[in-house]
Amino acid sequence: MGIFQVTNLKSGKSLIGSAKNINGRINRIKFQLKNGLYPDKEMQKDYKEGGEDGFTFEVLDYLSPKEDSNYDYSDELKILEDMWLEKVQPYGDKGYNKEKKTIIVQIE
Repeated sequence: MGIFQVTNLKSGKSLIGSAKNINGRINRIKFQLKNGLYPDKEMQKDYKEGGEDGFTFEVLDYLSPKEDSNYDYSDELKILEDMWLEKVQPYGDKGYNKEKKTIIVQIE
């Protein structure tokens, strides 16, 4: 489990994501892209134009397993993903991730 990156070799755009089963998630993304089913239309279009050889899929970071087999890694994965998103900034012209909007609520 950990963080993965999909990179468009032509444009340099990337997608950062996290998964408890990284290989399974990468395989699912590859399957969706190959079959025209990936939900992000821009990335799907770029994949159709560049083909499988136009993209790389890599693991950026792993979480070490805990001794407790019932441990929930969700929070740690989210923090690790946020760190990589901050580092890589895969938004707009640089990537396929969508920036999360922060809502500030002022309480008086």
